[in-house]
Formats: sequence, structure tokens, C-alpha cells
Amino acid sequence: MSDLAEAFTRFIVQQTKAANAEVLAFEKLSGGAIQDNFGLTLELKGGSRPGRQAVVVRQDAPSGVPESLTRPEEFHVLKAAHEAGVTTPEPLWLCEDTDVSGGVFYVMSRANGSASPKTLVKADFSADQRQRIVSRFGSELARLHSLRPPIEQLSFLPLPAGGDPAKSRVALYRRYLAAIGEPHPVLEWALNWLENRAPKPGLTVLCHCDFRTGNYMMDGEALTGILDWEFAAWSDPCEDLGWLCSRSWRFGADEREVGGIGDRDDLLKGYQSVSGIEIDPAVVDYWEVMALVRWSMIALQQMRRHLTGEQQSLELALTGRMVAQMEFDLLNQIQELEGRS
Repeated sequence: MSDLAEAFTRFIVQQTKAANAEVLAFEKLSGGAIQDNFGLTLELKGGSRPGRQAVVVRQDAPSGVPESLTRPEEFHVLKAAHEAGVTTPEPLWLCEDTDVSGGVFYVMSRANGSASPKTLVKADFSADQRQRIVSRFGSELARLHSLRPPIEQLSFLPLPAGGDPAKSRVALYRRYLAAIGEPHPVLEWALNWLENRAPKPGLTVLCHCDFRTGNYMMDGEALTGILDWEFAAWSDPCEDLGWLCSRSWRFGADEREVGGIGDRDDLLKGYQSVSGIEIDPAVVDYWEVMALVRWSMIALQQMRRHLTGEQQSLELALTGRMVAQMEFDLLNQIQELEGRS
């Protein structure tokens, strides 16, 4: 058994007061380019959770990006979403003592199924199944968006500057671009476009801010868990809807706007069925453009983690190479939106 598996197991035994624990499986999980995720399966004897336990341990990576929440903050967001009825892994225990494993981590239940974009986008779903899946995505986001400030356990999340989520994002990404210190004229032009066309501020809600294909688990056509809450923030509800519909997350199935899975109309109907709110598709269009800019910024920051030596990683370096494609998509998408007006 590895030192990490042993450390996590000791921690879980302490939390559950189990008499004994047998490690059945331990592995570092794929995905999670910013944090480290480990799958751990235990057989616990006695205590509060006897029997077979399949959990995921999510621990700080050696470096991160500025938008990321800390693990304690992410744990509290996950708890709030879980309590609001959103389909998430069950948050179990938080460990802030770095002597335990060398980093801060939390433990959650392990959702069944697959999060692989390749598997999900190429799945042989029928038209009815696709409609049900993306409608479910809409209803899940509506439940999440029922959480609105102020909420004491989420007091660490800042409100958008000036009460304007769109212009607050534009200002933030301009700061990110200045810190990167490279010329990116397409991104600068897109930020000007976003500033000039910012929608009137509406509701401010808790947004996942990274709900997209690759960050949810599916078992067949059943959604089993929404993952990776480290970018959660107070924002406009359409930020989540636009992010999920962004071309970047269709993985080649561009005709299916919602994560390469289904149609945007079904997503918005699912959202309205729970929230009672009729979303303006034009505002989702706007936030799709914002999504491309935001993902470009994150990709540039990921590449810098590699180039500066903070965390040597071929995956981080290659992420930076994706910016050119996103800039190309930005040029096409803005031209398409301009053509409609």
C-alpha cells in the first residue's frame, strides 16, 4: 500500500471510528488538471460506515490557477449544493491538517459511471434519451441557482463587483491578460465586444462555473454526480448555461449545442420546469462568448504553471496550445452573432 493510501485510510478510520480497514483498491484518477483526485475503496469493520466504501479523495495539487477555490471552500460549496438537492457526490470529511498526507484534502462518495467526454459524446443515445438528459441538466442547474446570497457558509465567495456579473468578469479577465503579459489581440477584441454588449444585471445566484461534459458522471443515461466545484461563484445564471453550451465542450459534435449531447431548447425547458424562469437565449449566446474568453484565460494560466516551473506537466503545456482554436472559435461566433443583429 502506498504512503498516501495508508494516510487517507488512517484518516477515514479515525472519522468513522472503524475497528479496522482493508484497502481493496487505490489509484490516481485521470482528469482533474488542477487538483489531484484519488479513488480509494475500503472494507470497513465497525464504526459509523461499516462495509465496502468507494470514495474519492481530492487534494491540493502543487500549484493552481487564480480562480480556484481552496479545498475547504470547495468542500463547503459541495455541501451547500448537495443540501439543495443537486446531484453531487456526498461530501464526507474535510482534512485541513497537512501533517496527515502533506496537503489539504476532502473525502466524498464516488459516483458510478463515466465522465469521459469521448464516451459520452459518442454514446448511442436515442433522441428521447438526449432530450431527457439535457432537460435534467437544466433542472439540476435550476436547483443550484436556487441558492442566492447571502448564505453564511458561503460568505467567502465575493459578490460580483458593482452587482454586475458580466462587467465584473470582463474586468477580471483584463487583469488576467495583463498578468500573462503576452499580446492576444483576439482576446482583447472579444473583451471589448463583451463590455459593449453586457446584458443588464439580473439575478445573482450560486453558479458551478465549470459544469460541462467531462465534469459530470453518467451511468447509462442517468446522471450520477456533478463534479469539480472549485470554480463556483456568485454570478448570472446564464454563465452556467452558456458555459455548458460552449463550442469548447461539444468535443466535435457541434450540432448538439449542450455539451455535444443534446439541444439547447431542451436544456432551457428543463431549467424553466424547476425554476419557473424563462431564459432569454440571446443572453446565453452572450455568455457562450464569455465562456470562450474565460477558457482561453484558464488555458494560458495552465500553460504558465508549466513554463514557470511551478508544476512541470505535458498536459498543462498542451492546454496552452488550445488557445489558438478558442480564438478561432471566438472570431467565428462573434461574426455569427453580429450577422443575426
